[in-house]
Amino acid sequence: MKKLIGFLFFLFITATAFAQKQEAPIVQFSGIVHNADSVGVIVPYVSIVNTTNKNLVNISNYKGYFSFPAHERDTIRFTCVGYAPVIIVIPANITSKSYTSQVMLKPQIINLPVFHVFPWATTEEFRKDFISMKIADDDLAIAQKNLSRTSILSLQRTLPRDGSEMNGFQDFHNSVLNSHSITNPLLNPFNWGSLIKEISDGDKSRTPGTN
Repeated sequence: MKKLIGFLFFLFITATAFAQKQEAPIVQFSGIVHNADSVGVIVPYVSIVNTTNKNLVNISNYKGYFSFPAHERDTIRFTCVGYAPVIIVIPANITSKSYTSQVMLKPQIINLPVFHVFPWATTEEFRKDFISMKIADDDLAIAQKNLSRTSILSLQRTLPRDGSEMNGFQDFHNSVLNSHSITNPLLNPFNWGSLIKEISDGDKSRTPGTN
């Protein structure tokens, strides 16, 4: 009886080992990778890893299409930068020799921690630059520099005139121009002749018997 039980146990172990060694049927796994938020958007160049079969790697093309042989019950992992990973298990007992799937990748936003970049490689360089650093002027020193004679003369040569100043220059120019173009009637000899004639004519009109 013990020999029979041992023989049956040996047959069971042998059958189990043989079943494990039996390879699952091969199917042609194909599909297209889309954006889960927008089905019309294709996700190209996605890494596809068969984690069941020695981590074999495949990549979808620029149109998101992929096609490669795999086994039933294989676990396929889809990864792409900016998207959350997706895992698909090929079902068993597929009637045909091919299996098609539409893979949807969800966009993933990863907020990285703030990273400050400093221009010093070591603390010694920082200490050296800090000691030799020139402190910026305060508001009073800046105002004094801006109102110095050198600064004002430099600005006067480069800055254009404002509207009020240009209007004053134009008025002064017009007044000078008009003062030269208008003649003084007292300096005109013809006016003096007319004046003397009017005076003499006025005296004649006062002779007796003219009223």
